[in-house]
Amino acid sequence: MTGRLLKGLLAVVAFSLCGLLMGIAATSDSTAPQSASKTTFYKDVLPILQNNCQSCHRAGEVAPMALMTYDDARPWAVAIKAAVLTQKMPPWYADPQYGHFSNERKLSTQDIKTLVTWVNGGAQPGDPKDAPAPVKFVDGWNIGTPDKVIEMPVAYNVPAEGTVDYQYMVIPAGFAQDTWVRAAEVRPGNRALVHHVIAFIRSPESQWMRDAKPGEFFVPKKTEQDDSAKKSDKSDKSDKKDDESANSNPEKQQTSNEPRRQRRRGEIGDLLVGYAPGIQPLDLTSDQAKLIKAGSDIVLQLHYTANGTAGADKTKIGLIFAKQPPRLRNVTIGASNPSFKIPPNDGNYEVKSQVRLEETVTLADLMPHMHFRGKDFLYQVIYPDGRTETLLSVPKYDFNWQLGYTLEKPLVLPKGTRIECTAHFDNSVNNPYNPDPNKEVKWGDQTWEEMMIGWFSVAVDPKASTAGLVKFEKPGTRTPPDQPDTKAGGVASGTSGGSNTGSTR
Repeated sequence: MTGRLLKGLLAVVAFSLCGLLMGIAATSDSTAPQSASKTTFYKDVLPILQNNCQSCHRAGEVAPMALMTYDDARPWAVAIKAAVLTQKMPPWYADPQYGHFSNERKLSTQDIKTLVTWVNGGAQPGDPKDAPAPVKFVDGWNIGTPDKVIEMPVAYNVPAEGTVDYQYMVIPAGFAQDTWVRAAEVRPGNRALVHHVIAFIRSPESQWMRDAKPGEFFVPKKTEQDDSAKKSDKSDKSDKKDDESANSNPEKQQTSNEPRRQRRRGEIGDLLVGYAPGIQPLDLTSDQAKLIKAGSDIVLQLHYTANGTAGADKTKIGLIFAKQPPRLRNVTIGASNPSFKIPPNDGNYEVKSQVRLEETVTLADLMPHMHFRGKDFLYQVIYPDGRTETLLSVPKYDFNWQLGYTLEKPLVLPKGTRIECTAHFDNSVNNPYNPDPNKEVKWGDQTWEEMMIGWFSVAVDPKASTAGLVKFEKPGTRTPPDQPDTKAGGVASGTSGGSNTGSTR
């Protein structure tokens, strides 16, 4: 990443964070009430901050400043006004035409008027006696007091400069019996250096990363770079059986050709919880939970970014157990396509991925993932009868905020339903985050490379096997589920100048 890009990114993130993590409706100064001098911090503004902002704007959280007191908030009054009027916050990018999501952050029109009026009136403190009681937060956690904390046994020392390979660490979960987890949260030890963390559940039967020694940092061996675009159809078909088996079963990983397939599909353990700007902790409904089998390990994927100052990180994960066995097991799946090659100076390169459900499931949430060149992302379902429905459209994807979208009403998807993801990438000079528009871009771990993953979580019967939940297909496959699928191949091709992301097929 160039120095110019890093400085620009930090400036944008800092400006965004200076706004509030709250919902916004279009407004202007003309909407503000006339009684500006009577709008005060303690009586009018503090309740809004408590309900919408302080979970992030407090010591130790993602925001760069606290908004707990008047002295905290007063210097940021103008930034608060700018954030609500320019719609910089919250980091919420779902097109309201498609889907309804329970984790939207919104302020009422009146709350927005109150904030603007307070700033216009000189950001007066008012009488401290009017302040509501302080919100009681659990120190260090947003999910509440964890039932169990799993922490890296040793710290990772991040250098001041250079590219740091993805680090992995296997940590025994320490469960002698099957355990159901309702909530989980990643707490980085050094937010300035941690770009992201993903915690995976590796079940006892999995062979994934068995070469790694528990409690030690591990970098998988680099093998010859896999360039799927150069592979012949014959080669793709020969891989199909192994790819589908591995990707549809988060519990049973194969060992043959593992490094190559792992890059292509990212088939590792079941995703437990992650950390990145914008990602919220795992907090499932009372009828769902993640399963950690007895004898399982937690595998951490750690992405560190050197920022000019060396430092150390010791990340930990908090778990809250389900009070009773859940009605449904929550499983996370990634509909990915690692075979693209984005041409230089292409401002609208299209990449698709597709899976077919082999069992009836309940769809719970969606989380698109791309890097700096990510432009937009679309989830659609194609039902067995041919009907198409748009689940989520993100017309302006922002890599700075890795958001998940929880369905307000979980959606039952029958066996044979296809989930198709369509993404566009901007590899042109018009993309201010683009590290180098003159380079061809392929799949890769680092942020100046690219990824295309349509993560989604489904809920299934706790007693059902997760093996064979999905079949990876070539996008565009529409063969009825009860007939042979002659076109399924697991590798999707990219095209330039793709279709409108809001359209349905």
